Amino acid sequence: MLNRTSTSPKRILDAIAEAQRLMVHGQDVAWMLDRWAERTPEKVFLVWEPFEGDPKSWTYSEIRESADRFAAALLERDVAAGDRLLVHMENCPEFLIAVFACARIGAVAVTTNTRSVARDIEYYVDAAGITAAITQPAFASLIAESAPSLNFIIVTEDNSGAAASQFDASDYIPFDSCLSPRPTPPKRAPDASADFLIQFTSGTTSRPKPVLLTHGNFIWGAQMNARNFLVSSEDIALVFSPLFHINAVSYSTMTTLWVGGTIVLQPRLSVSRFWDVSIRNKCTWTFVIPFLVYPLMQREAPKNHDYRFWMIGGYSTPLCQKFGIDVVCAWGMTETITQGIISNFHQPPPEGSIGRSAPCYDIEVRDENGNPVGPGEQGTLFVRGVPGVSLFKEYFNDPEATRDAVDAEGWLKTGDMISIDHDGYLYFLGRDKDMLKVGAENVASSEIETVIMKTGLIEECAVVGRKHYMLDEVPVVFAIPKPGDRDEIRDGIIAACKRDLADFKVVREVIFVDDFPRATLDKIVKPKLRERLTPIGPDDDYGK
Repeated sequence: MLNRTSTSPKRILDAIAEAQRLMVHGQDVAWMLDRWAERTPEKVFLVWEPFEGDPKSWTYSEIRESADRFAAALLERDVAAGDRLLVHMENCPEFLIAVFACARIGAVAVTTNTRSVARDIEYYVDAAGITAAITQPAFASLIAESAPSLNFIIVTEDNSGAAASQFDASDYIPFDSCLSPRPTPPKRAPDASADFLIQFTSGTTSRPKPVLLTHGNFIWGAQMNARNFLVSSEDIALVFSPLFHINAVSYSTMTTLWVGGTIVLQPRLSVSRFWDVSIRNKCTWTFVIPFLVYPLMQREAPKNHDYRFWMIGGYSTPLCQKFGIDVVCAWGMTETITQGIISNFHQPPPEGSIGRSAPCYDIEVRDENGNPVGPGEQGTLFVRGVPGVSLFKEYFNDPEATRDAVDAEGWLKTGDMISIDHDGYLYFLGRDKDMLKVGAENVASSEIETVIMKTGLIEECAVVGRKHYMLDEVPVVFAIPKPGDRDEIRDGIIAACKRDLADFKVVREVIFVDDFPRATLDKIVKPKLRERLTPIGPDDDYGK
């Protein structure tokens, strides 16, 4: 309780933190699933829409039963609370079953990008201290070869519904064998402070950072999302974004679990299937990205859909008018679990805006000297919340990175540039750090540059983003080559990128230069390099 005789900033912040902790106390992810499995056991929680084979559905009670059986199988293999398990899968029901099973026994799921290469898997396993893995046939060999020290690898029968051709399963534990009847695992007292999930997010360093999230983070996020989106148990969410991203697991899945609704899950985005799946399942909301919006805007809009709203990065009047829906626009990141900036259904923001500060978050936009900026200005976005509740707990096993990101007063420097108009609405401008936004992926230029420099083919390089009409940006490298055949150097750079980087990080073009535009201390001025690149439009063959 706040002491009325004192209004010191620290006492106020401490009171706010205590209030947020009370909002999640006595609850965790397994508790959420139990609540609805007991209250509405026969209600459908998950509809699976594979690209091959027939749709299938699971009720709340069926999902809980599968998760409990899988949890018991993990206990049989000596998985204990706090152990970290790699969950490396495309979207599929098994992904959710594995994550809920980890929640049941207190294990920590480490969900990773399936476009990763061997170098990435080695790093994830080492950085997160992973002891075992759950994956699909398409990735089993990659994981086994990249992480030979794992205690075991559990592998699904198929690849998100697609048959696994020429796959030798003898060295792996079949996922389905872990779903056979077993004694129900012991109940754990709900603990909001317990670790639940690790997701890797790109920073300005050469490797992604492991963001450690608690059960309380997801209880908080689910509540805030449900309020921000005005969703209820009657709503049906279409989920095609990767479940290893925060928007699919927090914004969509956990929000639906909080309100007792239904999710319709697809392996990944499919523009051609979007309306058929949406209409057949009576979907009422989804999270959309430019890669989907652009082609849908080019086609005729159906008249018989059930969508109430789409969540998108910036307000779009043409989108609302074309599809007859509302739009909720927002800003968030893995470290914030939910939206730090959000629009309001009742008072739509101006075109392109991301809204205003969300309730229960402190938002500041600061100039390069650390001073708050006002209307008509722009700066770097800072967010303050409560670690382990409304902010991530920490970067796992990396206190230095955590201290660099969150200052002594609890402010998280997001690295995003924001402008404020004269009415107080906020607009996303891009990253203030050396980052690219490729589709929905944040990419550190330095990671690509490190791989290119290791080839020994060039003297110096600079990776920048080239504007793309659907992907936001694609990576391009400017390079000073060493003596030699330039075609061979170019081929060598591309080959190294394809070998050591996920496909969305591979440079689309190699541009040779004699020197770079320089600033003080010989620093390369990347904005001047970006000025040389024309945007890629829909009529350009390049980048399709």
